[in-house]
Amino acid sequence: MLGANGCGKSTLIKLVTRELYPLARADGTPPVQVLGQSRWQVDRLRSQLGIVTGDFGSNLAGMAGLTAEDAVLSGLFASFVIPPFRQISEDMRTAAAEALERAHALPLRHRPYAELSTGEARRVLIARALVNRPQALLLDEPGTGLDLVARGRLLAMLGDLARQGVTLLLVTHHIEEIVAEIERVVVLQAGRILADGPRRAVLTDEILSQAFGGPVRVWRESGAHGTERYLAAAGG
Repeated sequence: MLGANGCGKSTLIKLVTRELYPLARADGTPPVQVLGQSRWQVDRLRSQLGIVTGDFGSNLAGMAGLTAEDAVLSGLFASFVIPPFRQISEDMRTAAAEALERAHALPLRHRPYAELSTGEARRVLIARALVNRPQALLLDEPGTGLDLVARGRLLAMLGDLARQGVTLLLVTHHIEEIVAEIERVVVLQAGRILADGPRRAVLTDEILSQAFGGPVRVWRESGAHGTERYLAAAGG
């Protein structure tokens, strides 16, 4: 999902995760379906969708004494905390360790979450999203606040996850964050779909210039294993 600031990308994610609820259509048909269903218990839905947003990170960072492992374990309960009445089993700890390893964050396991760098915290959030082995991973501008090296590592990790069969729904306004494994691009403008289709058809000067309200030039570079990387810059 690509578009300028304020185009509706994050709002769409909140509709999917049921942080926002849409108005019903006049004919009674459900306005939004997620994984083929229009009605969900929120905790069950969120166990099927691994969610990575800045809001989640801020909530976790404010919890005193929370370790990276605790943050990941809380994802098993679709909560920001481990319920006090629940016992953490060895199977749960194994699942958390496996998720941390998949996110290249296992060495952070016992570190206080609040003391992690932005890049480290982002990897732990992705591990938290993966701990339930969800059907899809939703990432709302995951590269925000990362330096060049940390963002490069993040994108490499997302490519690895996609090749492992994890479905990615990536929300961004940076075209270079669209990893080669993402095949479909939806461009939003003012809350509506401007374009939807394969990367080569959608990532064009004309479409992105219209989406961002100014001249944008797009070009492709060859990547590893015959893949293509898309880049863009403002101006003609």
